[in-house]
Amino acid sequence: MSFNSPELQNLLEQEKQRAMVNEMVSKMTSACWDKCITSAPGSKFSNSEAACLQNCAQRYVEMSMIIMKRFQSMQ
Repeated sequence: MSFNSPELQNLLEQEKQRAMVNEMVSKMTSACWDKCITSAPGSKFSNSEAACLQNCAQRYVEMSMIIMKRFQSMQ
């Protein structure tokens, strides 16, 4: 397989996208955990913690999409 082959370029692009998704999930998890889990975690989340985590994750994804669209429109 050549370094300039379309297959290799496609594989590299897929890996780059996978890395970006993993990084976003990691940042979202950290940010939402810090915001929503204010005491020592138990064996399961309280209703308020679960709702907070769900809302936080949804907002994080929505904002990421808005930012991506703005960057795409700038190019």
